[in-house]
Amino acid sequence: MTKLILGIGVALLVALGVGWAWGAWGRSDINHELRIAELRDDLLEGRAAVLDARLAIYSVNFGEASRHFEAARSSLRAADVRLNDLGRQEDAKRLEIALTRIDEAQRMAGQLNQDANALAADAAKLINDVLGHKEGTK
Repeated sequence: MTKLILGIGVALLVALGVGWAWGAWGRSDINHELRIAELRDDLLEGRAAVLDARLAIYSVNFGEASRHFEAARSSLRAADVRLNDLGRQEDAKRLEIALTRIDEAQRMAGQLNQDANALAADAAKLINDVLGHKEGTK
């Protein structure tokens, strides 16, 4: 009788362990996909803000352009952290270059310089490159 109870207890422990491992395996994939979706959201928000800044520059509204550049910078910094967490250092380097272009464009917009538009276009292209780069490819 003791062997039967011990056997049932071991079987329950094994089933519990297998169930936990199976559940953790699926959860890991979902968490990874969630992090990628959040990264994509940050990149899309940043790109949209840069494009809004370009429109403001076209409209000669440099103050509005500066606000959009600030919003872009905020979203892209969050994306940069996510890229590094995902181990995508090459994309993080591209994003750093885009952030530098945004800084320069914002400075030029503060000087009422239309050339800020070209820097913003370059930043938007770099963001598009990161958005189009699939994880795991180099």
